[in-house]
Amino acid sequence: MSREFAKSLRANMTDAERRLWYRLRADRLQGIKFKRQIPIGQYVADFACMERKLLVEVDGGQHAESDSDVERTKWLEDRGFRILRFWNNEVLNETDAVLEIILAAVVVAGPSPGAPGGAPPSPRRGEGKEE
Repeated sequence: MSREFAKSLRANMTDAERRLWYRLRADRLQGIKFKRQIPIGQYVADFACMERKLLVEVDGGQHAESDSDVERTKWLEDRGFRILRFWNNEVLNETDAVLEIILAAVVVAGPSPGAPGGAPPSPRRGEGKEE
């Protein structure tokens, strides 16, 4: 998926996506970093916490029982991502409850093994060199 397409999605977010992004952006959810409309392979995730491999999708009625969404979910899960899906009306009418579910999923996941805090520190300059 092209960066230009992702950029156009960022510029044309739904009301529900805008509301959720306001609460997720700038590390506002317990300091957890989320990105919006991020390309992953051939897909674009609405919101992604890459450190925890957690994706959050905000869907309208066009996604109900969609075969393409099933295929997309499988592809992303095969690459280690977990996906939380919320309907637009859930985000708009129950924002705090949605955020609690997202936070619980982030906490359970913990950082991925290669994420900062999960990997050993880089050696200092000159450290590890044999003389």
